[in-house]
Amino acid sequence: MVYFKDLSNIQYEGPQSNNSLAFKYYNPEEVINGKTMEEILRFSVAYWHTFTYDGGDPFGAGNMQREWDKFSGMDLAKARVEASFEFYEKLNVPFFCFHDVDVAPEGDTLTETNKNLDEIVNMIEEYMATSKTKLLWNTANMFTNPRFVHGAATSPNADVFAYSAAKVKKGLEVAKRLNAENYVFWGGREGYETLLNTDMKLEQDNLAKFFHMAVDYAKEIGYDGQFLIEPKPKEPTKHQYDFDVATGIGFLRTYGLENSFKFNIEANHATLAGHTFEHELHLARINGLLGSVDANQGDTLLGWDTDEFPTDLYTNTLAMYEILKNGGLGKGGLNFDAKVRRGSFEQSDLFYAHIAGMDSYAIGLKVASKLLEDGVLENFVEERYDSYKSGIGQRIAEGNTNFKELEEYALGLGKIQNTSGRTEKLKMIINQYILNALT
Repeated sequence: MVYFKDLSNIQYEGPQSNNSLAFKYYNPEEVINGKTMEEILRFSVAYWHTFTYDGGDPFGAGNMQREWDKFSGMDLAKARVEASFEFYEKLNVPFFCFHDVDVAPEGDTLTETNKNLDEIVNMIEEYMATSKTKLLWNTANMFTNPRFVHGAATSPNADVFAYSAAKVKKGLEVAKRLNAENYVFWGGREGYETLLNTDMKLEQDNLAKFFHMAVDYAKEIGYDGQFLIEPKPKEPTKHQYDFDVATGIGFLRTYGLENSFKFNIEANHATLAGHTFEHELHLARINGLLGSVDANQGDTLLGWDTDEFPTDLYTNTLAMYEILKNGGLGKGGLNFDAKVRRGSFEQSDLFYAHIAGMDSYAIGLKVASKLLEDGVLENFVEERYDSYKSGIGQRIAEGNTNFKELEEYALGLGKIQNTSGRTEKLKMIINQYILNALT
């Protein structure tokens, strides 16, 4: 069955095109720094937002118009697989991502749930055999079902811990079978509401044990995908154990997991944590832990995870700057963990949204590449810290001094002269580069 019968394959037509169903800036074959755009950006479609999101919110019922929604149960699950691979082909994306319950409905028992999942994974595997689109990552949903009301690996109920372990075991087996490049852990309810009823030390110890068991089982079955942790503050729990990258780094190092995990960083989660997207990417990068990206954006007027498609050229440029400095994303990619607005309910809006995001990141890639080529920011930063290249600054940087020597040096100083940080000038330069890329 054809689900997007009125839509053709999306082509690159260039900046002068007026065709809304064509790429203006994303040319998958264009070579930048020795690699094609497709190889660098590694775009991925999020199964949950694209094929299962019905448009519902706390104030209104679902309103999305989807050809596959005329089915139910396993028939619906199969129709979504068919629709998804048609979508991937017409959009020409190299990857997709999913949670287990996105692709197959839960049964009354874990055995029934696994049976449903196996049936759909068989179908996905058949489609992947003839498709260019591969699996960027999969994960287990351990936050929606009421059994996870108090968490999964951090639940006070050992039965829930065991059930969660079984789900991840199955997820890793699916990852190996479908050659997933990564496996993601998002601790949607791994946190707490109040310390009045929480043993935080036990919960964090159990979470670490859970991760170690996952690492061990992946080795046992020969799955060599990259493990990723996706930080997110608050929402749904008040105190998330994976609040942001800094918190995640502390956790990984405390429990000896830093060599087994990297971070899947989401733009909207970064801003909810009170950080910029580039801050989270930068912090992960300089610690060697930048693995993958959930490409979206939030609304500064709203204090929750709005998961909008990324169209902010400034933010996307700075994100690609960090990614290029990282040497790319390795096994990771740019996954559109984003959903169309509730008012954009027609099927064609799925294409408009992804085209907008892909073009936006293509612009960001081209601008970031030019900024690095010209050394605009690099040269400024290097010059700003020039005082640490010689004299007392060099001794500080190399760890060859102490308070007594520094006091002696400081007592001999005259008036200290600082230089401007030139923030506004640098922002002006970035704007100029972005505008140049558009002309």
